Amino acid sequence: MIEVKNLTKRYGDIKAIDDISFTVDTGEVLGFLGPNGAGKSTTMNIITGYISSTSGTVTIDGSEILENPRETKSKIGYLPEIPPLYPDMTVQKYLEFMFDLKKVKLPKKEHIDEVMRLVRISDIGKRLIKNLSKGYRQRVGFAQALLGNPPVLILDEPTVGLDPKQIIEIRKLIRSLGKKHTVIFSSHVLSEISATCDRIIVIADGKLVANSKTDELSLSLAETQKLSLIAEGGSSDILAEIKKIPGVKKYKKERDISEKTALYSVEYSNDTDIRRDVFSAMVRIHAPILEMKSGNESLEDMFLKLTQSAEKGGN
Repeated sequence: MIEVKNLTKRYGDIKAIDDISFTVDTGEVLGFLGPNGAGKSTTMNIITGYISSTSGTVTIDGSEILENPRETKSKIGYLPEIPPLYPDMTVQKYLEFMFDLKKVKLPKKEHIDEVMRLVRISDIGKRLIKNLSKGYRQRVGFAQALLGNPPVLILDEPTVGLDPKQIIEIRKLIRSLGKKHTVIFSSHVLSEISATCDRIIVIADGKLVANSKTDELSLSLAETQKLSLIAEGGSSDILAEIKKIPGVKKYKKERDISEKTALYSVEYSNDTDIRRDVFSAMVRIHAPILEMKSGNESLEDMFLKLTQSAEKGGN
């Protein structure tokens, strides 16, 4: 649905983004991450056609953004971080105005009513936008992005200003929209990205430094996997058995839990899964496992590692 190829943007001698390429499949929800000044907003603005690139192409549903700007932009619903609202209009009149501005060809009243129901603003249609809370203004901005049912939605920090209940509702909405739309969703809240998106792209220092499925990002970047184990039995026997397991790189007893129970940490190769072998080994020496779980680096740790590495590489 979206293909970004060799995208570069220069401001004089400064490269805001440097040869970025990625694709987004139909129905995919893509999380877009990057620290301030990394080139994230520049990339999103080029995808929407708001600014042009120095070189490279953006193709949406077969249309190239610079060759066919009107056709391509008609396929995009865009919600900037600060929604472009007219505070002296009512919600209903604003959406009617945006409907006409976008030249939407769907039945006007029915379509606007449907969009308002979808983002849960049907009960505030007659209120002036300037009298709405920040959270409701965000919802109105979300509604204008959905007008015309565009196949692509680009959402820049869509949960800013929402209370926890509204954030959960918007997350569910974004997930449901992913069934009918291709979504690029930017956020600085990493837990939000991991809870909402199918895949994550990280940009740092103008370069793409990660592109992976959400549940595989930590695994793909880590050199080893980690396992924590609480087992009952003799520590020397347990450590001796762990040492024999193929793929184990490092292992140690972290601390005693009780007189006969201790916590152990194990690092092992990415290309294997040692959990069955650990279970079998503990059975052989009659050391009951009380707890066993993966302990890989968090998404936050991965993000910091990626962005710091990119910054060092650019210096």
